[in-house]
Amino acid sequence: MKIATKIIHAGAEPDPSTGAIMIPIYQTSTYVQEAPGVNKGYEYARSQNPTRKALEEALAVIENANFALSFGSGVAATDSVMKLLNPGDEVIAANDMYGGSYRLFTKVWERYGIIFHYVDTTNVQNIKAKINTKTKMVWLETPTNPLMNITDIEAVAAVSKSAGILLCVDNTFASPYLQNPLDLGADLVMHSATKYLGGHSDLIHGCLMMNDADLREKLYFIQKSCGAVPGPMDCFLLLRGIKTLHVRMKQHCENGIAVAHWLRKHPKVAKVYWPGFEDNAGYAIAKRQMRGFGGMISFELKNESTDETKRVLSSTKLFSLAESLGGVESLINHPASMTHASIPKEERIKNGLKDSLIRLSVGIEDADDLIEDLNQAIG
Repeated sequence: MKIATKIIHAGAEPDPSTGAIMIPIYQTSTYVQEAPGVNKGYEYARSQNPTRKALEEALAVIENANFALSFGSGVAATDSVMKLLNPGDEVIAANDMYGGSYRLFTKVWERYGIIFHYVDTTNVQNIKAKINTKTKMVWLETPTNPLMNITDIEAVAAVSKSAGILLCVDNTFASPYLQNPLDLGADLVMHSATKYLGGHSDLIHGCLMMNDADLREKLYFIQKSCGAVPGPMDCFLLLRGIKTLHVRMKQHCENGIAVAHWLRKHPKVAKVYWPGFEDNAGYAIAKRQMRGFGGMISFELKNESTDETKRVLSSTKLFSLAESLGGVESLINHPASMTHASIPKEERIKNGLKDSLIRLSVGIEDADDLIEDLNQAIG
């Protein structure tokens, strides 16, 4: 089945009681049982909900997974993965990553004895160098947030498997439409479904997809026991959002191409971070493991002053200054003071994230209008 058909029909079985083509919002906290322990597959909404079940089935299908689990946010999904670990375990993570993940790792999980090593994962040798008997997990983002670095998932999967460690990939920036890490050897995929999967900036959601049944049972136990589950209304909205993922992603990619190439030619722009340029260090890998280059772009101005960066950020009219990404509307963001503010400045600078970096989430408006807006803002 082709991906567009799969996305629309995933988890879309008609409601058995009414024939409704869209799964209903089962807004209930509990379920009546015929006798103690005798029920219709549902006992309590933290453990099971029919709307969430339909969503998890859909998420598994579009990510080519056997199983999926839904969470109240992407951070909640990430947190649940960390709960697979024990004090003293070590994790190798990307040094260019979402600030919220970094904050979770350093401010929460390090306190419980989990040790994190942050390396440039674009070079698999950096990962190999950190693996030891205590290493239990590799945590990747590709493309990374916000520098758009590309890591070879297949190569890292081979190293991880040979060492017997878990490979988890944050696939938020690519979405299942552009990239399927499980097909490349990853053990676990995480999405902040708030972003491209939802696509309309109207919900907070996270999810995990996997093929291994034992891994699914461990994570389901954590999901059920710790309770970081989404409500049925958010599950319904995400199911609706998924149905247009393919058409939205096509336009995100098309607009991303136009904006990236225009930015690169602008006389006031110093550098553009986008994996679709043929001279980008990750281009060949991205071309191989992705079906497009997406709508996320970062850039730096030649004038790196704080005042000039703030002026541009505050001057756009179509690009809204806001955190998040992946919605139909275009957003402009200042990672150093917004999404990545939790990372110490010296760490950001060391990893190449300057205070002057600007990140764009290119929406699905007309590309000419977006370019005109950036042109008047940059000046």
